[in-house]
Amino acid sequence: MEMRRARRHGTTAVATLAALLMLAGCGSGSDSGTADSAAAPAPAQEGGGAPAEAGADAQGGAGAAADTRVDQRSIIYTGSLRVQVENVDNAARDAAAAATRAGGFVGGDQRRSSDADAVADLELRVPAERFYAVVEELAGLGKPERREIGTQDVTEETIDLDARITSQRARVESARRLLAQADSISDLVSIENELARREADLASLEAKKRRLSDLTALSTITVTLVGPGVTVPDEENQIGFLVGLKGGWQVFLASMTILLTVLGAVLPWLLAFGVPLGALWWLARRRRRNRPAVPALVAPVGAPPPPGVSAPPSVPGARSAP
Repeated sequence: MEMRRARRHGTTAVATLAALLMLAGCGSGSDSGTADSAAAPAPAQEGGGAPAEAGADAQGGAGAAADTRVDQRSIIYTGSLRVQVENVDNAARDAAAAATRAGGFVGGDQRRSSDADAVADLELRVPAERFYAVVEELAGLGKPERREIGTQDVTEETIDLDARITSQRARVESARRLLAQADSISDLVSIENELARREADLASLEAKKRRLSDLTALSTITVTLVGPGVTVPDEENQIGFLVGLKGGWQVFLASMTILLTVLGAVLPWLLAFGVPLGALWWLARRRRRNRPAVPALVAPVGAPPPPGVSAPPSVPGARSAP
């Protein structure tokens, strides 16, 4: 019996030891496999570090990268040019053709005269990605005299409008659900008023968004084409006696022009009413002058008073002092 027990204990110990060895081998194998799998990408990073970094940036900071890229921002481009050309009409046609080739159109066209001092003002709307190319093409039509380019970043305003539009749409849908659940006339009227107000606010926000989208999608270029006889105005500030005299004379002429304009507007009224009234006044005064004066009746001294009139009391004489 004791021999059997000893054999059983020995067998159990051997089996336990074998199980422990198997578990240790599996654990080391999994650790080594993990280590190999972790170490495997290392050569790929050494050989191609840029793609790995690009993937990390794309996964970790895709939103920040998209916000800082220029092509993902909402920018309004505006330009203003003044170009001196030999023939204003031909240059205006070339400018309109340049805008059309770029995918835009002519928003305004104003022209003055047709000689050497001709001037044409064109407002061109072109896609934003073709803005600078069209500006360079317009500057090449002649001799550029002035060139101004401005940009306005409206990315934050666009994002704010998108958020407000989303929120307002949710409010409109909520009001519509409440309107469907209204069970009294008073609730129905109040909810309808609130729904109308929310829909009006939503329409206003969407109109602003469409306006911003139009300004960012199509840039505005204002080009002034002048003939060879048009001189560039002197915009420098000048001071001195002659400058002041010239300015004062211009102000005097302007004041006299205004005064004569007012006088010309009032003169018909004076002729229509003033002349007849003046004639009547002169006739009335002349009649008063030609009317004979009535002599005053004075009774002689010492004459008795007329009948029915009592005599005035006598005035005592003054006594001389003693």
